[in-house]
Amino acid sequence: MSSSSLSTINELLAGSVGGAAQVLVGQPLDTVKTRAQIAPKGMFKGPMDVLTQTIRNEGFFALYKGMASPLFGIAGVNSLLFASYAAARRAVSPFGQLSLPQTALAGSMAGAANAILASPVEMFKVRMQGQYGGANDQRLRVIVREMWTQWGFRQGIMRGYWVTVAREIPAYAGFYTAYEFSKRKFIARYGSQQQLPVWALLASGSTGGIAYWLACYPLDVIKSRVQLRPTPPTGSPLQYMAHEVRAILAESGFRGLFRGLTPSLLRSIPAAASTFAAFEMTRSWLVDVTGV
Repeated sequence: MSSSSLSTINELLAGSVGGAAQVLVGQPLDTVKTRAQIAPKGMFKGPMDVLTQTIRNEGFFALYKGMASPLFGIAGVNSLLFASYAAARRAVSPFGQLSLPQTALAGSMAGAANAILASPVEMFKVRMQGQYGGANDQRLRVIVREMWTQWGFRQGIMRGYWVTVAREIPAYAGFYTAYEFSKRKFIARYGSQQQLPVWALLASGSTGGIAYWLACYPLDVIKSRVQLRPTPPTGSPLQYMAHEVRAILAESGFRGLFRGLTPSLLRSIPAAASTFAAFEMTRSWLVDVTGV
């Protein structure tokens, strides 16, 4: 097996471990974030009310509602993301370390590729999180079956794909740029990546996670609403995204485009930190084992 193929496998395996860590750490606040975005007007007073009502009415483990979709899908999603980013880095420049603008370009390319798997995983997660403990709540397998039988692959399973693409491109441009900027500052202090303490990787991941949401948040709100719709959106992607923006502004004003941002930022700190710490440590271990 060639060294490039073995390196790609290392990226895939390390990405899977990082993705699992992200879901386990970040799912509760992700549920709060999604419900803040999609709940009917007046149902909740704010993110803290989402949290308290969810626990009071449905129990603590309702915060992990919808976790099965990302937990089982995140291995593929993060594997694709990290492998795509490694490939994009080589495509942007074969000459070692990228500049920050080149990093942003590689990150946006990886984000566009990542949307292929991220879109269905997100769609099923959102539809699970949009259930509030009622008698008609459905299990994930029922939702998967209904989306497939009623709407098919493109309008069912892949609903919201183009909004996800639109979200992932700026999100991962910001994510990787902020992460690399922060990590390089720590490397300049400690001498090499191998000498970085774990807290430096956690801090760099947190910086990337915050940049991710700041770069794309209104698009995430639009994506969640499109994916939760009882029927597929009509018109071109630009048309139905514009329709959702008008609906959000009519319902909640400009602030509606940022509903749930606070739990997203709070979630990004431990979730992204754990993702990159797990990824970097797993990849370092695999490099030691495989020599690539």
